[in-house]
Amino acid sequence: MHEQTRTVLVTGASRGIGKAIAVGMAKRGYDVVINDIERQRDALAEVAVEIESFGRRALIVFADVSNKADVGRMAGEVRAAFGHLDAVVNNAGILISGDVEGLKEEYWDSVMDVNAKGTFLVIQSVLPMMKARKYGRIVNIASIGGKHGAPEQAHYSASKAAVMGFTRVLAQEVGVDGITANCVCPGIILTDMGRVNLDDPAVRKGWQDKTAMRRIGDPEDVVGAVAFFASGDAAFITGQTLNVDGGIVLS
Repeated sequence: MHEQTRTVLVTGASRGIGKAIAVGMAKRGYDVVINDIERQRDALAEVAVEIESFGRRALIVFADVSNKADVGRMAGEVRAAFGHLDAVVNNAGILISGDVEGLKEEYWDSVMDVNAKGTFLVIQSVLPMMKARKYGRIVNIASIGGKHGAPEQAHYSASKAAVMGFTRVLAQEVGVDGITANCVCPGIILTDMGRVNLDDPAVRKGWQDKTAMRRIGDPEDVVGAVAFFASGDAAFITGQTLNVDGGIVLS
């Protein structure tokens, strides 16, 4: 590992899984760039306070990951503040439910823009920093929804499947530069977005019954897998996808 303090960029870091990852990486000694959109300003400020409580630096950068200009500016702010970036966690994502027949085109586009294109744009913007040092860890948050999906989430499932396919090819392109790229696929996690699946007690029980561990996940359950892929312990692992779901998808 390099002599400088390790740095990580976490997108969609204001709440849920992104917040848990940002704080968890700070606990592990990283300075953390936390990103979200402008309306999450107050929530991001609270996350920054938590990061700083562990003696680490927190840099807040507002950017819409689906907007190329925003993402380019974010990469510039990271470079200006830290000079390097060891890891990036592409966590920003949205879910708007709707059945295929009635799904509005703009819903399809919005989900694809944030979940799939956003991941691509963020990686494209930070690769030069990583290639310059011949070192980088890319962790993309996909979903078990990208493997089998659920009714009314076809566009979400498609976007997360796209992230997994993209990551497999990315790994092949950047391995020679000392950069790894892997996916973590959370299962049913209790977050604001996850509540889409969990508000109905019968639905919640159904998911619990499908899970080998018979419980719904917490955001903190996802952190260990992300930290592993971002660490030296995973130096020879790339192009892989790891389910973190308590035992729903058993392959």
